[in-house]
Amino acid sequence: LHIHQTPRGREHVDVEMLPIHDAEGDLAYFVELLRPVPLASGEVSTQELVGSSPPFEKMLAKIARVGATDASVLLLGESGTGKELAARAIHMASKRSAKPMVTLECAGLSDSLFESELFGHEKGSFTGAESRRIGLLEFADRGTFFLDELGELPMLLQAKLLRTLQERKIRRVGGREEVEVDVRVVAATNCDLEEAVTRREFRQDLFYRLNVIHIELPPLRDRAGDIV
Repeated sequence: LHIHQTPRGREHVDVEMLPIHDAEGDLAYFVELLRPVPLASGEVSTQELVGSSPPFEKMLAKIARVGATDASVLLLGESGTGKELAARAIHMASKRSAKPMVTLECAGLSDSLFESELFGHEKGSFTGAESRRIGLLEFADRGTFFLDELGELPMLLQAKLLRTLQERKIRRVGGREEVEVDVRVVAATNCDLEEAVTRREFRQDLFYRLNVIHIELPPLRDRAGDIV
């Protein structure tokens, strides 16, 4: 990851070098591929991820590398470190960027509200359900599903979420048919989930499913060089 001077200012660019060999197999050339990192800038600008300090660039390099994959990502950091911005940058760097990024706020969800929000419901499935409602997972199909404040999700709802992520199918509340969903999952928390697993407050199997790649977002006190 480097900062390049462009007509738009100093931009973070992910650089990939590809070797080209001649007919004898000897190295002849390198092709350099430059990919701007979405939402990021090396100077004060209209971009939302701004910085050039070593901790910031280390975080941004991971975002750039993981963005092109379909791996689940766990974003770790204190409140205010920009976890939702990082999730958006991952989404915009992915092949799913043309599809929606849908956010589920995990804090304060009841069992019934969780199912309705996540899976949707059919008309007449409960009092007040006057029409069919598409759930967040179905709406995020072929896009990115962002779970914010993951550590606040109650154990019962963790089991339901895990089953959905494993099967990649949903059934709307009050419905009979299953609907396949294809989502890339990014989750964020300011909690120590490994400690929560030890205390049996967070499911170990869900933690491992979401923690395929983790990225730590540094607080501003560790990025003194970015303060202007």
